[in-house]
Amino acid sequence: MVDGYILSLITFLPLVGAGLILVLQGDEKAVARNARWFALWTTVITFALSFYMLLGFDPSTSSFQFVQKADWLGSTISYHMGVDGISVMFVVLTTFLMPACILASWTSIEKRVREYMIAFLVLETMMIGVFCSLDLVLFYFFFEAGLIPMFLIIGIWGGARRIYASFKLFLYTLLGSVLMLLAIMAMYWDAGTTDIPTLLEHSFPAGMQTWLWLAFFASFAVKMPMWPVHTWLPDAHVEAPTAGSVILAGILLKMGGYGFLRFSLPMFPVASADFAPLVFGLSLIAIVYTSLVALVQEDMKKLIAYSSVAHMGFVTMGIFTGTTQGIEGGIFQMLSHGWVSGALFLCVGVIYDRMHTRDISAYGGLVTRMPLYAVVFLIFTMANVGLPGTSGFVGEFLTLIGGFKASTWVGAIAATGVILSAAYALFLYRRVVFGALEKDSLKNILDLNRREILTLAPLVAATIGFGIYPAPIFHIMSVSVEHLMANYAAALAAHEASGAGHAALDAVRMLAAR
Repeated sequence: MVDGYILSLITFLPLVGAGLILVLQGDEKAVARNARWFALWTTVITFALSFYMLLGFDPSTSSFQFVQKADWLGSTISYHMGVDGISVMFVVLTTFLMPACILASWTSIEKRVREYMIAFLVLETMMIGVFCSLDLVLFYFFFEAGLIPMFLIIGIWGGARRIYASFKLFLYTLLGSVLMLLAIMAMYWDAGTTDIPTLLEHSFPAGMQTWLWLAFFASFAVKMPMWPVHTWLPDAHVEAPTAGSVILAGILLKMGGYGFLRFSLPMFPVASADFAPLVFGLSLIAIVYTSLVALVQEDMKKLIAYSSVAHMGFVTMGIFTGTTQGIEGGIFQMLSHGWVSGALFLCVGVIYDRMHTRDISAYGGLVTRMPLYAVVFLIFTMANVGLPGTSGFVGEFLTLIGGFKASTWVGAIAATGVILSAAYALFLYRRVVFGALEKDSLKNILDLNRREILTLAPLVAATIGFGIYPAPIFHIMSVSVEHLMANYAAALAAHEASGAGHAALDAVRMLAAR
């Protein structure tokens, strides 16, 4: 009975928690304390349910599982939920990061705590809904609705330029999504349905695929974000509270990559193959250019934000190589980047809570006073670089293999990003952690406390555990990726055969005319 509704339970439990927090009574301090505990237990239980779902997931089939369907907006648009080997991993990643976000906000958020926790729980529902939706309109609803709580989180609890950053995020994302809405309408007119499993079997005309692909690309490229529509991300990261940055880097950026895997590649295969060189070009610019920009940053959050753009360049390159290694590497890179980049922002938040500055020049020699912090920060820095033995290596390596399979030049240029990532990551670590402890303001700084250890420990375990033994993730997603690859190759082969047939027919007509 529970299994039949497990996805709805996971999706809407955070919304129930938000409702309970909304009706809390008492003085301001009591409400704030209870709101924190309600939010924490809600996210922990949601993660436990998603892990239970993962244990019951059958990785031997590419079919959607835990499917639930009911009429929603008339007979054609339905409330249709389900997960396959690709989307189930992103659901678990979302629920895995949320308790860390609540713990990271435990003492740093002091004003309007109730509203802050409600915003995060509503955001969790919207993010999970994106990865579970099996109807285009339902997907669009969750995809866009998640923008509202993130807008509020940055705009209310952000830094000095929070209004500018939140509006920039809102306008960039909304502009791309309007085009996607038009594409959804066109798909409905052509196929007569918005049901995603049905659309995956539908063959759109090659000419129409081009326009649909571009419309979806406009939305997903902003969300990733790809160069040159990435400029909202550094501003959003710098102004967002620590937990907001964790969610931005850990989950929201992955929605673009997930969209490419769920829509662009399987539904518009001909256009995806045609536009692959464009994606490669933009990905390589992102990898090289934003890595160079990261090298000159003086704000820790901005440096990590630009590194996220570079790492998402590896993802888009891998996905559009159309190879098994590239796609599996892109998915693994998104998952790994989710907890590694989230952890890096948490590490920045730890010292920001103590010193109230993110300037790299304000630090130095922290290893003297914070040895445990130095070790944890080192693990995540090495994972960000892609050191073998960490989860950051696996996805990056596979996407590079896919890049080399697609083009030697694409793989070679992308490989320079590995060197550049080592340069900016080690530059940050050396200036913050090593050197002499000369600044008086740092001489009484305290190491990680119990709450911070509890927040970071699961992320350390995931980084090292899946770096050494990534097989469980590949075991879950491999069949779904193989199914995606088979359909993609078959669609391209059918298109080529159709083109050859048309060419032969034209030749016969020309001979007959003579």
